[in-house]
Amino acid sequence: MSTVPPPSADQDYKSTLLPLLINNNVLSFGTYVLKSGRESPYFFTSSLLHTAPLLRASSAAYASVLSAEPFVTTNADGTAQPNFDIIFGPAYKGIPICASVTNELAVRDSLSGKATWDNVSYSFNRKEAKAHGEGGNIVGAPLKGKRVVIVDDVITAGTALREAVGIIEKEGGIVAGVVVLLDREERVSDTESKSAIGVAQRDLGGKIPIRSVIGLHDLIEKLGDSIGAGEIQRLKDYRERYGAQ
Repeated sequence: MSTVPPPSADQDYKSTLLPLLINNNVLSFGTYVLKSGRESPYFFTSSLLHTAPLLRASSAAYASVLSAEPFVTTNADGTAQPNFDIIFGPAYKGIPICASVTNELAVRDSLSGKATWDNVSYSFNRKEAKAHGEGGNIVGAPLKGKRVVIVDDVITAGTALREAVGIIEKEGGIVAGVVVLLDREERVSDTESKSAIGVAQRDLGGKIPIRSVIGLHDLIEKLGDSIGAGEIQRLKDYRERYGAQ
């Protein structure tokens, strides 16, 4: 059961989100064999992010990342100017993320009395183009000429991200950034020293910002009291063996 309240805009979102992830088994510890064949001391199940407290906490965490540089520019008067127009969620896991994060930004505006996010919309793709009605495979705001930030749960092989970039560019949008929930911070393979995010950054030309809400280093630095010294040491050993450069 959830024991931690959802974060307000000024709280440390990691300290709020991580206990919720553990208490609801979204983030679990043990021995897990990944698709790569590696034995991991932890596992992340994003499909469990379906309760109201988890959705609120995770969307608030995404919003915290999007409310900071490089996704906003801070003006001389201290106000923030978004450097994107649309939050795009790739089907299927990205769909609830883009909608809930856009809503969270609106909540922050209502609490602050500002209108920072009034012109930010969300959009997502259909897996199969719709032949009737409005047609096409984009639902939500049109992408043409707009700066688009992609939100998703993780980047693994990077295939889904490349597909999302292709969809946005085909629709005439401009990819302005990527935010994922978890960065495992481990190298992709024995022959590739970079992490999945590092590879994606390189594939996108190194100019598009890619950020994560939490990473392996956060688990090591923040969860000592929650999971114990033994589990923390296993995380450190895993990072020592597979950590990306």
